[in-house]
Amino acid sequence: MAGKISLITGARGGLGTHVTKAFLDAGFTVIGLSPKIKQSDFTHANFTALPASLDTRQAARQAVDEVMKKFGRIDILIHTVGGFSGGQPLHETDDATFQRMFDINVNAALHILRAVIPHMRQASYGRIIGIGSRAGEIPAATIGAYSVSKAAFESLMRTVALENKDSGITANTILPSTIDTRANRHAMPNADTSQWVKPEIIASLTVWLARDAGTDVNGAAIPVYGAAL
Repeated sequence: MAGKISLITGARGGLGTHVTKAFLDAGFTVIGLSPKIKQSDFTHANFTALPASLDTRQAARQAVDEVMKKFGRIDILIHTVGGFSGGQPLHETDDATFQRMFDINVNAALHILRAVIPHMRQASYGRIIGIGSRAGEIPAATIGAYSVSKAAFESLMRTVALENKDSGITANTILPSTIDTRANRHAMPNADTSQWVKPEIIASLTVWLARDAGTDVNGAAIPVYGAAL
């Protein structure tokens, strides 16, 4: 995939790190976006660090403008940014928690999609892949704010697929169950991690969707539940 320009959000995160490595190993040029990312985080000639946040539409636009100025196009957008809060039933969940879940899991995606899609439409080409969650389709008790935000994210991605299907752009969502990351192990030290999904598996699927082999997959929400099926 030499020459394909990939923008990966959350590139310094638990999953994002694996996705970034997978894309670099597959021969893509990668721009890794994360608030505290450094060039030294990935020692690869095809990697460029882009320290930026997606907390506002303007911040996302500025980040994308920087990529366009240096590389001229964005062929692939991988959105791995996300967050989790849970532990309370919905009627006890405070407004701040509910809003935070939407800011992280929906609004950040909306900001980067609005910034990237016009450039992809102009090029008549694009691959957009987002990381959703099993909870977006199968809610569970005490994680209502998270589940609802992930359901909204999945709907957002399906809408992007429908609106851009005639412009050479595909948009798909991967729906993992709990991912085996260092952060999740720290947060749930007594969990049965044998039920968790390996981040390398998700990264591999993401690369496949970005390749030519994934051309006919569009508007999909792909479950990756592993042993937690």
